[in-house]
Amino acid sequence: MRDSRKGKRPLVADRRYPKKKTAKPPSRKAPAKRRKAPARKPSRNIFIRLFKWVLRLVWWVTWRVGLTVTAAIALAVGYFWTTLPDVNELLDGRARGSVTLLDRDGNRFAWRGDQFGGAVMASSVSPGLKNAVIATEDKRFYRHFGVSPRGVASAVRINLREGRGPLQGHGGSTITQQTAKLLCLGVVYDPAEWESEAAYVSDCRRGSIQRKAKEAIYAMAMEVKYSKEEILSIYLNRAYMGAGAYGVEAAAQRYFGKPAAMVTPAEGAMIAGLLTAPSRLAPTSDLQRSRDRAATVLRLMGEQGYLSDAEVAEWQNNPANLSSAARRKAGGYFADWVMSTGPEFFTRNTSEDVIIRTTLDQRLQRAAEDALKEIFDTKVREGSKAQAAIVVMGADGAVRAMVGGRETRVAGVFNRAIQAQRQTGSSFKPFVYAAALELGYSPLDFVDDDPLTLDIPGSGKWSPRNYTNTYSGRVTLTKALAQSLNIPAVKVSESMGRDLVRRIATDFGITGDMADGPALALGASESTLLEMTGAYAGILNGGSSVAPFGLVDLRLRGDDAPLMGAGGGIGERVIQESAARELIWMMEKVVSEGTGQRAQFGGWQIAGKTGTTQAARDAWFIGFTADYVAGVWMGYDDNTPLTGVTGGGLPSEIWRETMIRVHEALSPRPLPLQVPERAVRQVQQPAPAPQQRQPEVPRTTEGIIETLIRDILGGGRNR
Repeated sequence: MRDSRKGKRPLVADRRYPKKKTAKPPSRKAPAKRRKAPARKPSRNIFIRLFKWVLRLVWWVTWRVGLTVTAAIALAVGYFWTTLPDVNELLDGRARGSVTLLDRDGNRFAWRGDQFGGAVMASSVSPGLKNAVIATEDKRFYRHFGVSPRGVASAVRINLREGRGPLQGHGGSTITQQTAKLLCLGVVYDPAEWESEAAYVSDCRRGSIQRKAKEAIYAMAMEVKYSKEEILSIYLNRAYMGAGAYGVEAAAQRYFGKPAAMVTPAEGAMIAGLLTAPSRLAPTSDLQRSRDRAATVLRLMGEQGYLSDAEVAEWQNNPANLSSAARRKAGGYFADWVMSTGPEFFTRNTSEDVIIRTTLDQRLQRAAEDALKEIFDTKVREGSKAQAAIVVMGADGAVRAMVGGRETRVAGVFNRAIQAQRQTGSSFKPFVYAAALELGYSPLDFVDDDPLTLDIPGSGKWSPRNYTNTYSGRVTLTKALAQSLNIPAVKVSESMGRDLVRRIATDFGITGDMADGPALALGASESTLLEMTGAYAGILNGGSSVAPFGLVDLRLRGDDAPLMGAGGGIGERVIQESAARELIWMMEKVVSEGTGQRAQFGGWQIAGKTGTTQAARDAWFIGFTADYVAGVWMGYDDNTPLTGVTGGGLPSEIWRETMIRVHEALSPRPLPLQVPERAVRQVQQPAPAPQQRQPEVPRTTEGIIETLIRDILGGGRNR
């Protein structure tokens, strides 16, 4: 029997969900061959690999070198940081001290040496000054770290564009770098190491690449050590401001007579403008140039927001003016003379700050300068090279004014009042007659003005002549002096003895070598105007010697007690007071009746003497009132003869113009003169015969001639 289940499907339900298909394994067919890329060129492949290698090498070297340089700079900055002292030690960087000169009223009128007005901080100066310095020197001062790469790049670009080397001209230095340079990168001046201070400063100012690099590192060290305000303070105290002033305080005092805290924006701009070229732009050298520079600084301040446009316009239209002391060019001749009279270690080579009180009267100084200018402007031909000098002093020798030449606003130049040794001419004659009065002669004694010939051993015969080439015959000593007669002066000198005349002149202060021969009486000896004026002061004060002086006392800044006092004044008696008073009476006749009449003014009683040397190479007038003595000299520096000028001419007029100004607001006072007791009788009666006099003391013309015959001529008498 056949099984019926064969060939039949099983009786089961169909699957509701189809069977998941199992992924067939990939066939193991051989992979298809890829198409080969075209082969690259070997040279390009090598170049790329080489370029990448160079980049990697540069990067490798750069970051290592940069790290090394940074570390080296950090070490250098750290080293300099350790050497920087406290900020207060850096404010005064002068190698020598200063000298401030005060007039008789205590007002500053001159400065010498390296001026330093005292340490100031940036916060204590006026905002106008502080902002002017920043606007001019470093407008990014508060934003850099001591060095400004942008500023350096700009400076290099400008230098190259102007045809200079990259480091020549504009430096692009920040205020911090400039301060580092002022500190000489920490190198202190040592006189034993440097030939001079100038050599030291020159080395500090070198501009080599190595120096610039060191300067930048030092500046960064300063930025780490000090605050911005401290760095600016160092700069404001040490920067040179021209005219011997170091620091803004000294500059403010020097130019404007006020502290730096009180300067206006216009004054601050002028000070800030000096930083570019302090000597050339100093307002005492060229005020207009300094004002032009200040106008530029004000414009920069406006552009940087420190001033409004209205303020810029206001201060540009009202520029800074110098103080009266600054306008006088640092005291001129008088200050130079006072500096030469003090001890060198406290004046010319001082390492301290010294204050000297002097005898100068600035009103009288202006009077002398104005008088000199007035005469040369109105009575001297244009283009004349003639010079003049004036000295005004009191009877005690205190010099109140001094003019050493026509250029009055100068310093450190040739001073004709104290340095020019010139023949004195007839201005020497008062000492001749002082000898006669000292020996008991009267101003009314007679002497013959007639031809005279003397036989000078080794020189032959010498015949003096009067200026007019005429003779007056029998004249009094007073008339002989008033008319400046030469022959009577020689006769009196020879009769009294040249040694006595020399002694009196020397004791009155004439220190130069005296002439040996009889020409001594005619002023053949040389002297200075200061000495001659001082000698006349001795006559005014009653016959005592006078040492002219200008220094009253000297002290160090901050000290109350002076280190030294005046080195001059009235000294020992030279002639008797009665003789001095009679000599004043004789000299008064020179002005009222004689050669000095052009010196008269305003009802004042005046005594003096004119003087003109051989060939008119020198012309003098020296005279006095009861209050002041003044001397005037006129001539050429090269000894060229003056044309049409005598002591009674232009010098007398300069003297008069000076003394008119000197005596403003003063009431006339009589001279301390003594009228001779025999004045009336001598005029009415002839002189006694010579035999009535003692031979040792000849008191008449005949006695003088007898002495000449006996002591000098030894025989004949020339008439």
